[in-house]
Parts: sequence; C-alpha cells; structure tokens
Amino acid sequence: MMTHRYLGVVILAVFATPGANADIKVECAKDSILITWRISAELVPHAARLFLGTCMPSGLTVLPTGEGNAVFNYKLADCKFKRLMKGKSLHFQNELTYRPQARSKPAAFVHPIECVYKRPDGWIPPFLNPGSGISVGRGSLVFHMALLNDELTSIAKTNIVPLGSFMPIWAAVEQKSHQPLLLLMEECVATTSPELQPSSQVHPIITNKGCLLDSRKGNSKFLPRYQSSAITLFLQAFQLGFGQEVYIHCKLVAWDPDIFDESKKTCHYKKESER
Repeated sequence: MMTHRYLGVVILAVFATPGANADIKVECAKDSILITWRISAELVPHAARLFLGTCMPSGLTVLPTGEGNAVFNYKLADCKFKRLMKGKSLHFQNELTYRPQARSKPAAFVHPIECVYKRPDGWIPPFLNPGSGISVGRGSLVFHMALLNDELTSIAKTNIVPLGSFMPIWAAVEQKSHQPLLLLMEECVATTSPELQPSSQVHPIITNKGCLLDSRKGNSKFLPRYQSSAITLFLQAFQLGFGQEVYIHCKLVAWDPDIFDESKKTCHYKKESER
C-alpha cells in the first residue's frame, strides 16, 4: 500500500532582595510537581506575591522562627509549564518568581524550575495534533506540513528566515485507526512560485526518492524521528532569486513499513566531521 501527496509549506534578570530566600526544594512526580520554598519572616506577609508560573502558593506554613514554607503542589498541566522535547527526554520548565509589583513590572526574584522525564514511546507534541499547518487528504489519509520555530516546540510565527540559518520543516500523516505508516519525503524542490509550473525557477532539495542534496555542501539533515508517521527536515536557508518569496514543494509518501525496500529511504550525506 502506498499513497502520496504534494504539499507546500530570555535572558532572565535575577534581582535578589533581602526578603527573597532561595531555599527551594523540588519534587517531580509522574504528572505533578511539589515545591517547598523556605521564605524569610519579612516575606511571609507578602507570600501572595510568590508565583510558580501563573500559580500562587497552594499552601503556606509559618514556622516558630517566623519563617515560612510556601508550598506549590500542582499538575504539570497547570501554571503554564512549558513542555519541550529534547532527544529522548521531555522537559517541563517554569519559573518561581517574587513579584512585589504588578505583573507588568519585572520580577524581583526569579528561579528556574525543570522536571525531566523519559519520553514515552509514541508521544507526539501537542502542537503536532491535527489542525496545525497545511492539511490535504487523499482517501482516508490526511497529510500535514509546516515550518517549526527554532526550538521545535510549535509552528513558526514568521516565515522570514535569514540566509544561512535553519528551517525546521515538519511533515506527518495521520494514522488514526489505520495500519502503521512510514512517512517519507520522496521529492522536494524550492521555487519562486506557489504552484509548480514549467516556467518556475526550481532548486532541487530532495531527489532520488529521498536523498537530501543540500546536505552535500551545506549542513542540512533529517532530524531523528519520534515516530514513523512524522519527519522533520532541518534545511539550511539558501538564496533563490532576488527579493522573491520562496516556496517549498514536497512529495510525501505514506508507505507500509512491512514492505520497505531500498527504493524507499530517507538519507543525507554525512560530513567527515560527523564520523
């Protein structure tokens, strides 16, 4: 079985204050976090100005010394944690802050918080759910293609890419109740027109059923997969035309992995320095 489709596509300033005490204990559970922040007696009356992301303390205990323990016990889905995928790990990141002034003013104290977990098999970042990017269906399959931001955490907010920098181009096919599928970028070209035409100026990117030509001289490459039905091309920006928009056209192939052969591949040329 095969089906295919052509698709186009902080620096934190930390201000320590006499009342801010960085005696912080962090416990990461399966899907929640427990933080105990020991604060000075001077800060206890102002505990409502302590935050974990957008969350205030879930509890406050005043000790006999006059010091206090501000407790934050929340799910990782709360408080606006940032969820990042790095290799085989999932990182949940946030900040503890002391904000004596309104939120529009800088925090007087900032402390980074992070919980790291092994990435579950088959986990897909939420932003890659159906509805992101460009979708086209053929039969019962739906394909997606989109430009990601530099951190690979969401769809890019701009399509302006400086020459020489990298464009993470993500593509996927929805499996749903379908048999397991392997997604391949069989062909990709760059043009100065939104539609492929005989008169279009064309720059080949992927040819020979999956070989990345731009990896020969540049640093373009395919990133490791997180599942077979998705792929990310890390493409180094190049110049095509002068002052014109550039469009990436790709032929995506959804293939049965059980009948995989040499004609179905994803490859880039390895540099000497990578060996």
